[in-house]
Amino acid sequence: MRAELILLTEAYLEGSITPPQMQQLNALLLADAESRREFAELLNVDSALASLAAGWVPEEITVRPQKQTRWLTHSPRWIAAAAACISLLLAAWLWQDTHRAYATVGKAAGVVELADGASLRGESYHIDAGSVSLITARGARIAIEAPAEFRFESAQRLHMKHGRLAADVPPSAKGFTVITPTGDAVDLGTRFGVDVPSSGSAEVHVFQGEVITKASGARANQSLRGGDAVTFEQGASTARELRSSAFILPDEMPGLTAGLAAGQRAQAETALASLRKDPALIALLDFESAEPLPGVYRMVQGRWPGSHAPEFVNVGDHLKLDVGGGRDWPQLTLAAWVRIDRLGAPYQSLLHTDGWSGNNPGQVHWIINRDTTMRLALIGNVLAPGSIERQGHPDSRTPVLPEQGRWVHLAAVYDSTLGTARFYLNGQFDSETHLQLAHPARLGPAQIGNWNQQDRKLSGRVDELLLLGRAMSDAEIHALHAAGNPYR
Repeated sequence: MRAELILLTEAYLEGSITPPQMQQLNALLLADAESRREFAELLNVDSALASLAAGWVPEEITVRPQKQTRWLTHSPRWIAAAAACISLLLAAWLWQDTHRAYATVGKAAGVVELADGASLRGESYHIDAGSVSLITARGARIAIEAPAEFRFESAQRLHMKHGRLAADVPPSAKGFTVITPTGDAVDLGTRFGVDVPSSGSAEVHVFQGEVITKASGARANQSLRGGDAVTFEQGASTARELRSSAFILPDEMPGLTAGLAAGQRAQAETALASLRKDPALIALLDFESAEPLPGVYRMVQGRWPGSHAPEFVNVGDHLKLDVGGGRDWPQLTLAAWVRIDRLGAPYQSLLHTDGWSGNNPGQVHWIINRDTTMRLALIGNVLAPGSIERQGHPDSRTPVLPEQGRWVHLAAVYDSTLGTARFYLNGQFDSETHLQLAHPARLGPAQIGNWNQQDRKLSGRVDELLLLGRAMSDAEIHALHAAGNPYR
């Protein structure tokens, strides 16, 4: 079996493997874990030999929008993959009314724009804003999100100094490897993500298939399957929760590209400018202020290139705010764009006022439940007879996460005078709950992302949080979503 694996791997690296041989290699790797580990080691040997090839310099990486160029290699056996040129497909995310690339990619000396026919060489590049979508000659699709710094060592080996990468690797690109400062990930034909913070340990998340990982300094490789995730820490791999929506996936890029090209960012800014003039505005957080809000969180990219959004990962991560206190709010609209990594556990805090107590009727808790629906709980309120909710608070009907890896718009509208709580998902009305007793809403000191450091853990990002002291109509909610939607 080992001799068969070596022959098939040689043909694979040379680019001469036939379709029947490719099926044979796939079947062998699928059936035997030891073969998968040895395949990963053979790829590492290939890359090491390539690096020692006399006078080898990483060849040009050409950006060619709208098509993929295939390259034929004539390098000696075991050096073919390292010497292969790389053709990259750039998904050109456009700024409104310009023809500049969505992501500004530059060398250490300065920023350059990517255009048709532009070339990247085997040196370090960084992305200051936005994301780029790349396709290698073997067909691996890669999305890299800013801020990031990276370089290609070869067609199958990518060094990530920092940044986030998601890859969709077909069988023809088996062995695509991401090298980080704290460990490596060798893909075996699957979908995975790598998060390399500017400081701290890298993470590997496997969405589907299998990835072989090895922390720097570790003695042995580790096999990860779909749903597994690890952090490279001090020469070892530590299991962690999967965060699939923390990554912009290659399949998501076309929709984001089309949204920007259609002028969605300008529409969103126009809608926000109008809301800032609304006399009922309590707070509108776009997270672009130079003064950060207090709390424990990581500021990352929002829905637009160069924008910002807080990200919550660990239990205890939170953002503090104090708005709308000192008065009652008979009507209240809550809305936000969120990108949820995972659900359950058992609640996730969108907005929790402090001091939840029967002495403070009307205090607001806006939650995502363990069953993935929204809840708008005001202490002291009582559901109307016949309500279908079983836990005493208004809940939406539709799960808030129809598909992972996407921004979704959530909204809840409360009216104590009518005794109603209405829910919206992506601009569409979801459900209405009637209340027998409905107190005016009370705000004040509150937290987003985590409330009591135990079970209100929001895992993901929040963008454009709106609190409005009136009840928005169905049409207004629909328009708010349509204006701010980053996809087309």
